[in-house]
Amino acid sequence: MVTQKDIDRINILARKSKTEEGLTPEEKEEQKQLRIKYINSMKESLMGQLGSITVVEPDGSKHKLKKKDENSCS
Repeated sequence: MVTQKDIDRINILARKSKTEEGLTPEEKEEQKQLRIKYINSMKESLMGQLGSITVVEPDGSKHKLKKKDENSCS
């Protein structure tokens, strides 16, 4: 889970990267890890939201959304 502290640190590093000083190699690695953590957290949140959706068909039947098979087309 991403905390407000993590988000604040991401923003600090983003601002610093735009300055003449730039980021140290350690800060670049920290930024990379924080971004990965943030993206994974957003993916988990989205999957949780999608998992709670129920589709109502025109005939009145209901079903939950299913995860798309990675091998299928379209």
